[in-house]
Amino acid sequence: MDAFKPKLVGNDDRPRPTREQAMDAVRTLIAWAGDNPERPGLVDTPRRVVDAYGEWFEGYDQDASRELARIFEDVTGYDDMVVLRHVEVESHCEHHMAPFIGQATVAYIPGDKVVGISKLARVVEIFSRRLQSQETLTNQIVEAIESALQPRGVAVLIEAEHQCMTTRGVNHRHVSTVTNRFTGAFKDDPRMADRFLNLARQA
Repeated sequence: MDAFKPKLVGNDDRPRPTREQAMDAVRTLIAWAGDNPERPGLVDTPRRVVDAYGEWFEGYDQDASRELARIFEDVTGYDDMVVLRHVEVESHCEHHMAPFIGQATVAYIPGDKVVGISKLARVVEIFSRRLQSQETLTNQIVEAIESALQPRGVAVLIEAEHQCMTTRGVNHRHVSTVTNRFTGAFKDDPRMADRFLNLARQA
């Protein structure tokens, strides 16, 4: 799918720009930076950038609820948390469009429904491939799981390094940002929250 074909974006009434318009915008940025977009080393850069954006932001064309739609209602008496650790997060912040890269730990306590574990990783990936803050990303993952599975609790922890902080501005490297959100049993029972955090911190 061409991620830049004309279509409505979110709740905005404006159509999405065409691929050629997107490439023209890249040429403008190259010229603004002080270089010549027509020189041999840069002449194909607009195409490559637009292709890369199509991958980095393909989450706008994907539906997390669809990934979680195939559920299983036979949990065979399992009543403890299901935890997925070391899920890679590759996203871009909405403030500078700079990457933030890290890992997520996702857990839920089933009620009557469970879902394939790969679907949890796909939910992280779908929301990551959009522009947002890390706080928003954390909330989106939690709310998608809550809505689809109606579990007894959800916990999400994300730790990531933001390139807008490490490569510009204060230029502090190796500083990570940690966000987490608990619902249900994870929020109500400190012991469950502690168990989750201990599992998340294990190498």
